[in-house]
Amino acid sequence: MDLFDTISPIDYRYYGDTPEFRSRVQPYLSESANIAYLLRVEVALVRMLAKWGICSDRVADQVEEASHDIKADEVYQEERRVHHNIRAIVNCIRRRIPAESRPFVHLFATSADIMDSGAALRYKEFVRDVLLPDLLELECQLISLAREYGGQPQIGRTHGQHAVPTTFGYSLSLYVSRIGSRIEAIDRLHRNLRGKFSGAVGAFNALSLFCPGNPAALELELMETLGLKPVEPSVSSQIVEPEPVTDLVYAVVSCFSVLANLADDMRNLIRNEIAEVVDKYGDEEVGSSTMPHKMNPKNFENVKSLWKEFMPRMNTVFMDQISEHQRDLTNSASARFLPELFTGFCYATLRMHDALAKVQPNRRRMLQNLESSKHHVVAEPLYIILALLGYPDAYDTVMQLSRESRRSGITLLELARRQPELTAYFERLSPEHKAILDNPASYTGAAPARTTAVCDYWEPFCDRLKSQLQAERDAVPVPSRAGVTRTVTNGSSPGE
Repeated sequence: MDLFDTISPIDYRYYGDTPEFRSRVQPYLSESANIAYLLRVEVALVRMLAKWGICSDRVADQVEEASHDIKADEVYQEERRVHHNIRAIVNCIRRRIPAESRPFVHLFATSADIMDSGAALRYKEFVRDVLLPDLLELECQLISLAREYGGQPQIGRTHGQHAVPTTFGYSLSLYVSRIGSRIEAIDRLHRNLRGKFSGAVGAFNALSLFCPGNPAALELELMETLGLKPVEPSVSSQIVEPEPVTDLVYAVVSCFSVLANLADDMRNLIRNEIAEVVDKYGDEEVGSSTMPHKMNPKNFENVKSLWKEFMPRMNTVFMDQISEHQRDLTNSASARFLPELFTGFCYATLRMHDALAKVQPNRRRMLQNLESSKHHVVAEPLYIILALLGYPDAYDTVMQLSRESRRSGITLLELARRQPELTAYFERLSPEHKAILDNPASYTGAAPARTTAVCDYWEPFCDRLKSQLQAERDAVPVPSRAGVTRTVTNGSSPGE
């Protein structure tokens, strides 16, 4: 099928139209990848059965070899025949192995044992191999920018109005902190994804026929083989407890919201009337079909637009927590769209990285905006200094003088110096306080120091996590679209 015969923008515009991005995401989130992960679980199951003496290693070798040749189109063709997705996979394996080996394929398992464990495995490895590395690159980019511009004065804004000075680097350090905390949460939660191997209602009924004393031991060993946590000490019904996936998706969506907030802040700073950030390459792109002068912050706008599409899908994930009794199929279709959410988030992360690489602060404009408000923003330091010197009505007096300054056009500081009751206090000003009142642009508080402190906290964290993730990737084979990996030990809807 031609790329533009697809329906979803994910396919024809974002995922499908970006070969490098697609090649990184496809081994985890495509439907071919889904089938490959289900096969990995089936192979790992037979390997475990061989270890427990239920079948021979030869049987496990046969199942693994058969799994290498099974593709998604064959599984779907078989599903159309039998009307059951997991039984279709089992049949595809069974037809490739000798009759005496067939009883051990899918033995003791119910469909959800395979599907829930396969989903947890693919999402865990996707987060480890793609999502977190991309986020860490974005975080390091923000750290670098925050350090570079930590001392660059900028007017602060609250409610869209000029407040008191800050620095551009400090504004960015806010996002260093927010994204850093989301990375921390995503890393913790992707390690908490759970698999199961407890059978049709989660009570180990089938396994009890073989190991009545401790059937959960087989589940524990299979999950350890796959690199997943078992459900215990909790329990599962036919399906794994949904909260670990819900928590992970929430952390991802929450991080998506931070990206959308950063996109909003940046594109507003690019506005002509603010112009404190400029696009270094904007004049190389077409900004309008009719206005030749236009340059648009389209990368930042794209991030916000993608967030608008995928953030509400969190509601679906919450609804997928609900399943009647041991299991129903009301999440069968809805859960299949979760890979789109992960794909959209990762694409937005790369788009944000690209957008930040193309912009730079307009230092001249930042200083102009500060200059335009300096006679007003001096109100806070003036009030605080007078209060520290013991003047009893500092706030009310400065507020009245500020209003008079706007009416008269006389600067606030000049009006204050004309007040006889303030003369003695002005005579007691320290040199440092005089400097701030004379140059309100220097009234940036601890912004430069706090910027450095935030970056000093998160930069080593990023370095440690990068190294940890790389070591974990090196220890586990990367899944292949062609089928299950050779080393499996490391690593229509069903109607039950």
